[in-house]
Amino acid sequence: MSMFLGNILLALVWTLMTGRMTPANLAAGFVLSFFALLLTQRLLRGRSAYFRKIVQLLVFAAWFARELIISNLKVAYDVVTPKHHSRPGTIGIPLEVTTSAQITALANLISLTPGTLSLDVSDDRKTLYIHAMFIDDPDKVRREIKEGLERRVLELWS
Repeated sequence: MSMFLGNILLALVWTLMTGRMTPANLAAGFVLSFFALLLTQRLLRGRSAYFRKIVQLLVFAAWFARELIISNLKVAYDVVTPKHHSRPGTIGIPLEVTTSAQITALANLISLTPGTLSLDVSDDRKTLYIHAMFIDDPDKVRREIKEGLERRVLELWS
């Protein structure tokens, strides 16, 4: 049984034992069972990559939330000020991600970020075309996406 499945099973057992089948109680059971499995992982199977991936996912979620807030503030500032600071444009970003799932995740995360929109992927799947509101320096935008978002997507899939 995988650690994730065990984590879900223990969370369900927790909700049944407490007698409260609410999302908050299920989440609490998931967190408690995560730590229980973490403490007993050596007895069960030895070290598991599941715990490292969960931590990576949480760090990624926190980083992406920060990026969303910064992007929202930047777009909002441009909208409410009389002078527009945006310099919109379309650029191509060479991709290191290779699988369809990785490309889709990267494109969707870019589109979720205010001020950017994924447009298309080249036929050879090596370039992602995006539209961005703030392209003062196209190389800087490429570098920010490659060193920020794409690198983190690759880490999550490794």
